[in-house]
Amino acid sequence: MQTTFRELMTALHGMGFGGLLLLAFSGALIELHRICAPERSSPLSAWERRFLRRYLIATAVLAWGAVLSGAYIVYPWYRARLPQGVVDLAGYPQRSLLASTATSEWHNLGMEWKEHVAWFAPIAMTMVAYVFIKYRSDLTRNRPVRSAAFAFTVAAFVAAGIAGTFGALINKNAPVQGGALIKIMGETK
Repeated sequence: MQTTFRELMTALHGMGFGGLLLLAFSGALIELHRICAPERSSPLSAWERRFLRRYLIATAVLAWGAVLSGAYIVYPWYRARLPQGVVDLAGYPQRSLLASTATSEWHNLGMEWKEHVAWFAPIAMTMVAYVFIKYRSDLTRNRPVRSAAFAFTVAAFVAAGIAGTFGALINKNAPVQGGALIKIMGETK
């Protein structure tokens, strides 16, 4: 079994940071919903505040990891310039998509949307973590702020989901390939 360095980095970006981020959103949404519940009258315990603060910070870090690795590691390979005279488009995913009317919308709609909407997730989660840290125990008494934090978490989850879905579908149609070959297991030939 083998892969290339670029494929490995794309998997780390999408399944590592992105996949873990989407899983982390589920926990963040459950916890924020739990503290936003109207029947909750007691403030969070010190342990609950510490746990949720660390969890929200970790979620924001995962979001930044996904966006930054996509923007500064994978995206330049995706958008690599096609040298004059090159006919094989396998190493040039953007050009490969644009070469056919059947796949051009994966770039025109999918990638253009993905590269913009993805930035909302880390920005929103950083804001949610900041609000939670700033308001601490007052958060249980301040319903509008709790509701806003929950709404921004939902919006960040939706943005990450859209970006992840487009990313997976684009990579299926025009995978980022190339770089050094990495042998994971099996015999060498």
